Amino acid sequence: MTTLYTPDHEWLQIDGDVVTIGITDYAQTQLGDVVFVELPQVGRTLAKEEAAAVVESVKAASDVYAPVAGEVVAVNDALAADPSLVNSDPGKAAWFFKLRIADRSQLDGLMDEAAYKDHTA
Repeated sequence: MTTLYTPDHEWLQIDGDVVTIGITDYAQTQLGDVVFVELPQVGRTLAKEEAAAVVESVKAASDVYAPVAGEVVAVNDALAADPSLVNSDPGKAAWFFKLRIADRSQLDGLMDEAAYKDHTA
């Protein structure tokens, strides 16, 4: 699987025509203790860069954006039950939702890990 990053601190893992989306460790550190997560509905169609989910912490609320256009095919219900997963395992267990990619060319321009590290430095 390939992992890419957005300037808004989302990560996406690509597996065929489906991408799994979450927020980066950098983002969760900036937010602080996460207390609530609102996820999109399965079946919802999202445009690229459309607000798809909300993560609220003791410091602030922040939108999670769709890095590519597509249809939501799964959400991580475990986050609703335990939002603190975002703080404890942002890069794996705390994925937010999965999208079936509508246009693979929208992946162009996203950052690899080295470029994202430079972006956050």
